[in-house]
Amino acid sequence: MKTQYLTPILNVSDINESFQWFEKLGWTASFKWGDPLSFGGVINGEVEIFLCLNAQGGRGKGSNVTTFGADGNEEKDKGVWMSLWVDSVDDVYALCQQQDIEVTFIPTDMPWNVREMHMRHPDGHVFRVGHAINQS
Repeated sequence: MKTQYLTPILNVSDINESFQWFEKLGWTASFKWGDPLSFGGVINGEVEIFLCLNAQGGRGKGSNVTTFGADGNEEKDKGVWMSLWVDSVDDVYALCQQQDIEVTFIPTDMPWNVREMHMRHPDGHVFRVGHAINQS
């Protein structure tokens, strides 16, 4: 099997709210389908994510405040977890603070040589945002 692309599909409870959430992070709508609107996509650079209203996968925001750390619980959220690789985790963190995006794990240098933070979509999908830590 030769794979060309992988596009995650997120089950969302409010598709318009989801488009707005991604727009706050600099993503744009790649397409919208259905009347009423029930499916669509968002894109950032070469990366695309599909959004599906009330179907195609699970969702569920946990009651946990953090995903990692002493008080964290990475098993509570029932949505999709995705890893996003970026140029600067700290820039993404600043954008989240500016746009009131829920951060469940602040930027932290992890033992596996990745600076990482987590942000949570309103439907419980968790984005692990990271960049490699340069080693000398």
